[in-house]
Amino acid sequence: MAAFILAVPPQSPVEPGERAFQRCLACHSLQADAESGPRLQGVFGRRAGAIPGFAYSDAMKAAGRQGLTWDARTLERFLSDPDAVVPGTTMPYQGGPAAERRLLIDWLRRSGAAARNGM
Repeated sequence: MAAFILAVPPQSPVEPGERAFQRCLACHSLQADAESGPRLQGVFGRRAGAIPGFAYSDAMKAAGRQGLTWDARTLERFLSDPDAVVPGTTMPYQGGPAAERRLLIDWLRRSGAAARNGM
């Protein structure tokens, strides 16, 4: 009698940074289909308030005009206290643990969030 083996592909584990990103999904996406916040695809190296057609707050647009550009350092500062970095921002997120922020930022960087086409 022949034995049949059912091959089940292994599930890829969810990285801690990706797990942290789950908190962001209510407003953000890596694609252009975010519900209320700007997409995070291409966030590294992008000037704040720079996605064409997105309805940024006046505070975020002003921060971008003043040169605020997203990198690991500015994201860490912003995610730890959004209003301290961009007074008047409409970003409601309030931090989370520092270790989780670092994992999230690293995951965004590695997930293809590098700036493209001058955005």
